[in-house]
Amino acid sequence: MKNNFFIFVFSFSMLFCLSFCSKKTTTSTNTNPAPTPTPVPKTYQLVWSDEFDKDGLPDNTKWGYDVGGNGWGNNELEYYTNARSENARVVNGNLIIEARKESFSGRNYTSARLLTKNKAQWTYGKFDIKAKLPKGTGMWPAIWLLSANDPLHWPDDGELDIMEEVGFNQNVIYGTAHNKLYNGANGQQKGGNTLVPDADNAFHIYSLEWTTNQVVWSVDSVPYFTYADPGLGFGGWPYANDFFMILNIAVGGNWGGQKGVDDSIFPQQMVIDYVRVYQKK
Repeated sequence: MKNNFFIFVFSFSMLFCLSFCSKKTTTSTNTNPAPTPTPVPKTYQLVWSDEFDKDGLPDNTKWGYDVGGNGWGNNELEYYTNARSENARVVNGNLIIEARKESFSGRNYTSARLLTKNKAQWTYGKFDIKAKLPKGTGMWPAIWLLSANDPLHWPDDGELDIMEEVGFNQNVIYGTAHNKLYNGANGQQKGGNTLVPDADNAFHIYSLEWTTNQVVWSVDSVPYFTYADPGLGFGGWPYANDFFMILNIAVGGNWGGQKGVDDSIFPQQMVIDYVRVYQKK
């Protein structure tokens, strides 16, 4: 965050966006979540990736940090730290985002929230993220895209959640679109979910394919939800502009903390093998 105004706007967006995620609608169940490679259509080419092949802190040419412990407009309990290896590091070819039970800057938990804002932003594409998720009540990992408009007007400018999960409903994976007409503030957000029975102890590929007229969510090449342009203008389709990626683990919060936080589970990690972004040739 570069100024208080953006912090206010972003916090306001998160308050409404994430507070209502528990109302998402089940659309299908993935009964065969084998972590096979996601086929990439021949019309696509790789335009950006991080294979996490160098140990140490995440590559600062690709990732920045959201920092602070203000609850992020969603009553989250963690303090997101800045380039702190205890919370974000690359080890043996994987990015590890770690939520910890510890006192830090007035909060009782720490975590990390990495983002590509002002470093890499995209309009349309296929996004593949191979990850293993944390587990336990109070965990709330997320992989998502947010409009790069600055200042951000949420929900008008749009959000696409590639993957969300909450520890009290372990291994149910949510994908969601938010915009002016359909969003968490009015309870009309468009989304689906799928069961991945071992998401907390095995790698799976969480994918989103975003084109000029629809967005498709998949796990391990199996689609489970599609949001198509409803033909209602920008209000229902703000997805013709740049978006950036965010990777984070929240602790508690209006959705993740609905059944409290189990302090016996810490530390918990989201482990990411790679992030790959493709666009049409």
